[in-house]
Amino acid sequence: MDLSSAQYNLRNWYQKHYRPLPWRKTRNAYSIWLSEIILQQTRVNQGLPYYERFIENYPEVKDLAEAPQTEVLKLWEGLGYYSRARNMHAAAQYIVAEHNAKFPEQYEEIRQLKGVGDYTAGAIASFAYDLPYAVVDGNVQRVLSRLYAEYEAVNSGKGKRRFQALADEFLNREDPASHNQALMELGAIVCKPKNPDCSVCPLKDVCQARARGIQQELPVKQKKKYDRKRYLNYWFIQQQSNTWLQQRQEGIWKGLFQFPLYESGQELTNSEALQLLEGLGIQRSELEVRRCPLPLHKLSHQSLLITVWLLRLSPDATLIEGEAWKKVTVSQLEDFAFPRPLRKFLDENQLTLPLD
Repeated sequence: MDLSSAQYNLRNWYQKHYRPLPWRKTRNAYSIWLSEIILQQTRVNQGLPYYERFIENYPEVKDLAEAPQTEVLKLWEGLGYYSRARNMHAAAQYIVAEHNAKFPEQYEEIRQLKGVGDYTAGAIASFAYDLPYAVVDGNVQRVLSRLYAEYEAVNSGKGKRRFQALADEFLNREDPASHNQALMELGAIVCKPKNPDCSVCPLKDVCQARARGIQQELPVKQKKKYDRKRYLNYWFIQQQSNTWLQQRQEGIWKGLFQFPLYESGQELTNSEALQLLEGLGIQRSELEVRRCPLPLHKLSHQSLLITVWLLRLSPDATLIEGEAWKKVTVSQLEDFAFPRPLRKFLDENQLTLPLD
């Protein structure tokens, strides 16, 4: 393969066809970092409004560092994978404390930031500072797997090393920023997972998969073998205008608020739920119950089967509050950051409105 010619064709294509996204119009490392963190596990059209809100609320890294974590999580609400927001907030505080609020300029220093891996560090280093680091995301893996007809599984340890080596080999070191962006963009809008548009691809003449007619076979992925099922039961207790929350102290939703949680080994029946509620001092005669199963919520290695139990207590009913429960009014629920399934449930059922 004539690398220089392929690099030239790729860069020329990108200059004509790239999407004018806001983080591509800047060399500001902070802005680029924000976009990269937001776009981890997130589609561009979903992440764009979050990026704009974060830039508007925290125009500089010190603004983000000084914000309360609860405020950052609230702004992140609905985007999922909340550890990204917590790590981003911690990294901003680290930059202020250790780098005098100046975003680090060397790959090794960027890589030390919490929540930043090899890909994100390489992206920031190349996009902001034109440093010669090849970035490998899912789009890049797909392009390279077809370009080189590489059958190594992209999600295996050996495959990740192989595709990083191919990306390093293919990198245009004279213009790494444009090259990396172009390769990612090619995978996003032309070399798509299904039905790639090979006729307009700038690399079609050197693509080994196209020459052999095996585009649809690549990339290869190992099938995931582990899928843990968890049964989450949330008690949404309403007594007049009040309800109760607790803040998660661990797990993927750490720092977010939720209704009091009971995790069971299997789906609860109404009778089993009522028995558990008696442990909170609630008498059946003082209670109205409605069971609300939510859609299956899939994570990378687990499936969450979520049920919200709507429990309306009579005004004179007693309740034994659990540890760290927080009593709030229903109308205040809009002010708290919830995991996405619970926020969607509240919005769809208009349960942040005052009770009758």
